[in-house]
Amino acid sequence: GANPTVHRRAKVIERLEEQKLLLADPAYKRIVRSSVKKDGERTTVEKHQRVLPWWRSVQNGTFAFFVRSGLKPIEFAKDKTAIAVPSLDKLPAIIDTLITAVRNGELDEQLAQAAKQATPKKQRKAA
Repeated sequence: GANPTVHRRAKVIERLEEQKLLLADPAYKRIVRSSVKKDGERTTVEKHQRVLPWWRSVQNGTFAFFVRSGLKPIEFAKDKTAIAVPSLDKLPAIIDTLITAVRNGELDEQLAQAAKQATPKKQRKAA
């Protein structure tokens, strides 16, 4: 069967690589391929999808970089979801460090926690 931990790692690494591309080119867009049935034939359609930055500027002139898994940023420590970055030119090195940490499994627990929060609870209907 599929290993959810490996899948989560791969997805986060892919998104972190996209953040590096977005940092280099602010107009970067992700290409998403999907198949559509048109006139009884299946054709592949490419869509350009906007990539949102995972960093925000902070009042003191620095930046806060956060890693998203699903819709929510992951927590590195209790109520700490961002990494302080002194300037944007330091961001690629931090992203590379995060990619290495994810590959080595150092953030597996945080990614699993974020995945648990992201899955909605199914409601049971009363019979």
